[in-house]
Amino acid sequence: MKYNMKYKAIPKETIGRLFTYFRALVCLSREGNKTVSSYKLAEICQLNPSIIRKDFSYFGELGKRGVGYNVESLLLMIRSELKLDPAIKIAVVGIGNIGKALLAYSGFKPDGFRIVAAFDSHPKKIGKKVGGLTVENASKLEKRVKTLGIQMGILAVPESAAPQVVLSLAKGGVKAILSFAPCQLTTPKDMNVICVDLSMEMARLLYYSMGQKLHKARARKS
Repeated sequence: MKYNMKYKAIPKETIGRLFTYFRALVCLSREGNKTVSSYKLAEICQLNPSIIRKDFSYFGELGKRGVGYNVESLLLMIRSELKLDPAIKIAVVGIGNIGKALLAYSGFKPDGFRIVAAFDSHPKKIGKKVGGLTVENASKLEKRVKTLGIQMGILAVPESAAPQVVLSLAKGGVKAILSFAPCQLTTPKDMNVICVDLSMEMARLLYYSMGQKLHKARARKS
């Protein structure tokens, strides 16, 4: 299904919200929804419907009055704009608990990501099948990511091993890394890295949760 692209300067804020729309639309598609109104999408994304309509207007006339937007057409448009089509090839490095969970997760493919390789340095893990993939020797990481055309690496390795893995991925041409190693990584200027520190995210969640309770308690007293 095609969409009518209008070539306008698209604000960074709109591009940022496309990721939110994409997640909501994937969920709607999985639930069997063929169309969605701007009001329903706004409710899911916690935004104003007028913002959604304005954002989508940059890409042409996508919706129909009284009908709404075609979910699959929106997904097609957003996939193209966010460079998620064809699927992004990913390598997972570190097949511990987090790595195994990532390989077992089936939700990446509909989102435009495909894990095609798994690596570890532990002799007992190399050669074993996990999530349909054979775990390869991390010493061959640079060569294999070049051969497979890997575009993104997910690091689930100990903090001490992360710098060497990043170096191997960079030499292999990988420009994007999602790291579960809780440390700042030194990377080439053209490489983008997002570090996910689960402990700090849980602490952040708890802080704001406790803050809301405190605010409500103070409001009751006043």
